[in-house]
Amino acid sequence: MYRYEIIVYWSDQDKAFVAEVPELPGCMADGKTYEDVMQNVQIIIDEWIDTAKQSGREIPEPKGKLMYA
Repeated sequence: MYRYEIIVYWSDQDKAFVAEVPELPGCMADGKTYEDVMQNVQIIIDEWIDTAKQSGREIPEPKGKLMYA
C-alpha cells in the first residue's frame, strides 16, 4: 500500500465520490460510496506506478500531507 495523499470529495455532476492523488498527475478514481472510491483509487495508484515504470518515468516519493495556500 502506498502512502500518497488522497483527496476525496463528492461530485454532484457525477453523483459519485471522486479521489485525486495530487502527487501523481492525472491519477483519479471514482466510486458510488466512500469505500468504493478508496478501493478504486488504490487500484489506479498501482496502475499509474506500473505504467510509469514501464515507460521509464520517475515515480515521486510520497510526501504525506501536502500544504496548499
